[in-house]
Amino acid sequence: MSQRRTLLGVDFTVCERNEAVARIDRAFDDREQLKIAFANAHTLNLASERQDFRRALSRFLVFNDGLGVDIASRVKFGSPFPANLNGTDFVPHYLGATRHSLRIFFLGSAPGVAEAAARALVPPGSRHDIAGCRHGYFEAGSADGVCASIRASRADLVLVAMGNPLQELWIDRHAEGTSAPVLIGVGALFDFVSGRVPRAPGWARAGRVEWLYRLAREPRRLGRRYIVGNWKFLHRVARDRVSASAAPSAPTGV
Repeated sequence: MSQRRTLLGVDFTVCERNEAVARIDRAFDDREQLKIAFANAHTLNLASERQDFRRALSRFLVFNDGLGVDIASRVKFGSPFPANLNGTDFVPHYLGATRHSLRIFFLGSAPGVAEAAARALVPPGSRHDIAGCRHGYFEAGSADGVCASIRASRADLVLVAMGNPLQELWIDRHAEGTSAPVLIGVGALFDFVSGRVPRAPGWARAGRVEWLYRLAREPRRLGRRYIVGNWKFLHRVARDRVSASAAPSAPTGV
C-alpha cells in the first residue's frame, strides 16, 4: 500500500516504480481522471512561495524527483524515497511498462520540438499512437481551442511540457476540458528526448548530480535556481523539520 509524505506543504505518494506504473494504469481501468506531477527542490521552492501552485498540487498525484527531495525526506522522516521517479526517466519507462495501448497528445516546448519528441517516444511499430502535437507558445485565450483539439484527438494521455509552475497550473485549470483520462507535467522531457538539449552523462545521473551538469552548461539561466534556490530549499527543509518535531505526525496510508 502506498504512503504519503508531506514536504513543505506538498503531499508526495511514496512508492516503487512498478507501483507508480500500476497506479496510473488503474486510472485508465477505473475511467478516473488523474493529474500527475514530478516535484523536485525547485518545485517545492515555488510551492512555498505561491499558494495557487501549492493548492493546485494538492489535486495531483505527486512523485518525488531528485536528490533534494530525498534529503528533505531523510531529514523529516528518517529515510529517503524508495525510488527516484523523475519524469525524464519515468515517463519513457511507463510507456514501455503499461498494460494499455495509448493515444498520446504532446503539448508544449518550442515549435517543432513536440513533434520530434513524439517521434522518439512513439516510433514506427509502437503499440501507442500519436494523437497530436502542439507547441506551448500560445496565448492564454487560446486554451479553449487547445482543449478542443485534444478532445477531438481522443487522447488517452496528455504530456504537458511547459515547466513549473505553468504546466501544473495549466493542467489543473484545463484537464476537464481535454476529456483525457491522464495528464502529466513532464518539464524538459521533450527537449531531452528530441535531442534539442543533451542530458548529463550516465555517471552524473547515477551520482544524482545531473543538476550540476545542467548548471555548468547554462550558468546564467540556471544559476539563481540552483545556487540561491538550493540554499533556500535547505533552509525551508530545516524549518519544516522543526515544525514537524513540535507537532509530530506519521505518514498516513492511502
